[in-house]
Amino acid sequence: IEVIFEPTEGRFLPAFFGVGVTSGRVWYSVLENISGALYSARPGSSGWEIQEVAIPPHSTVGVKSADATMDMALISIEGFLDPPKTYAALDGELGEPILAEEEFFDASRYVVEQHHATSSDGTQIPYFLVRRNDLEFDGASPTLIYAYGGFGLAMLPSYVGAVGGGDVLVPWLNAGGTFVLANLRGGGEFGPAWHQAAVLSNRQTAYDDYYAVAEHLIETGVTSPDHLGIKGESNGGLLVSVALTQRPDLYGAVLSGVPLTDMLNYHTMLAGASWMGEYGDPSDPEMRSVLEAYSPFHNVEADAEYPEAFFYTSTADDRVHPGHARKMVAKLK
Repeated sequence: IEVIFEPTEGRFLPAFFGVGVTSGRVWYSVLENISGALYSARPGSSGWEIQEVAIPPHSTVGVKSADATMDMALISIEGFLDPPKTYAALDGELGEPILAEEEFFDASRYVVEQHHATSSDGTQIPYFLVRRNDLEFDGASPTLIYAYGGFGLAMLPSYVGAVGGGDVLVPWLNAGGTFVLANLRGGGEFGPAWHQAAVLSNRQTAYDDYYAVAEHLIETGVTSPDHLGIKGESNGGLLVSVALTQRPDLYGAVLSGVPLTDMLNYHTMLAGASWMGEYGDPSDPEMRSVLEAYSPFHNVEADAEYPEAFFYTSTADDRVHPGHARKMVAKLK
C-alpha cells in the first residue's frame, strides 16, 4: 500500500465524487481552502507521478466517473460565474467541455474574491464575495449573505445563475447587488473538526462567525447595515433568525425560510429528534440552558428594534415543522 494523497487541516478529499480510477492513473479532486483542485497520479519507474491539472480559480471540481478499461475520466467543474461543465479527461489532460449548461448572465461584469473575517475567538472565517468589477467601496452596495453553518455541510462555489432556477441571484447581480457566501464553522469546509467546533454547547460559535463576516463587510466599505440582507433555509433559517434576535443592528433585511425557531421544543416536532446530535437534548438541563440562550423564539424582546423580516414555510415539509415559523411571526407581531 502506497500513499498518494494525505490530508491536512485545510486540504482534503471531498466526501463525494472525489476519486476515479482509470486503466492508467488515479484522478482525484481536492478541496484546498474551500476551492477545488484536480490531480492525476500514475505509477512511474521511481514512484507515483502526481500532476496538478489547471482549472479556473474558486471552482468546485468532481470526478463524475472513470473507466477502468481505458485512460479516461469525466470531470465536472463549476464556479460562481461559470456554469457546470463536463470534461472528458484523456491521457492526463482536460480538453474542451463535452457538455455545458446554459449561461444565465454576462459574467464579464463581475469578479469573485475570497476574504477572511476574524471571529470572536480569533479564528479566520473565509467568505466568497461576488461583486461588480467596478464596485465603489462606499458602503452603499446592496449585499446579500448566504450561509448554513451546520451538519458538516460545506458551502462550495456553485454557479449563481442556477440558484433558484436562475431567477434569484441573476436579477440581484444585474441590478448591482453583491453576493456573499460565508463558510462558517459547523459546516464541512475544513473537515470534521470544522463541523465539531460549532455543535451542541459550542453552537454560538457559528453565529459569532456569521457576525464577524457581516462586520468585515461593513468595515471594508462593501456595504452598511441599511444595505445588508441575510438569507437562509432550514438550519440556515435558524441561523438568520438567531442573527435577527442577537444582532439586529447589523442587518436591514432578513429572509428566513423553513426555519427552526423554538429550540426548546424542536425535538418534539417531525424529524427534530434526529438532530439532537447536532443541537443537543432540551430535556438535559445543561443543554436546555444553552439552547434557550440562542433560541430565536425565546429571545424576541418587545422593546427591540428589528430589521425588516420575511418568514416562509411549507406544510409539505416533512423535516422542519411549519409551527416554527408561525410561532416566530406571531411573537414578532
